[in-house]
Amino acid sequence: MTPAQLKASAEADAQPPLGLSREAQSLWFIKKGDWEAAHDIAQAIETPTGAWLHALLHLIEGDLGNARYWFAEAGRPVKKLSQVDELWDEIAEVVLR
Repeated sequence: MTPAQLKASAEADAQPPLGLSREAQSLWFIKKGDWEAAHDIAQAIETPTGAWLHALLHLIEGDLGNARYWFAEAGRPVKKLSQVDELWDEIAEVVLR
């Protein structure tokens, strides 16, 4: 699955496609606009990628202090709110490899 296909699924489908990793599921719910579901999934992923997703979610939420913390935990540079879409794409490229 490509990032574009994942986005299209979130726009068109009621549920994420079967067989997605937890990371991809979180991204799907982010695009779906279901912050809570995306956050619940990301919170359970105890890896740098999970922290990166967590950073994205708190950036979307507008909690910049918390986002900065999670970017540091992920070992990734801090992004701005204006970069949310490109950050989603960047994470999706990594997660969907």
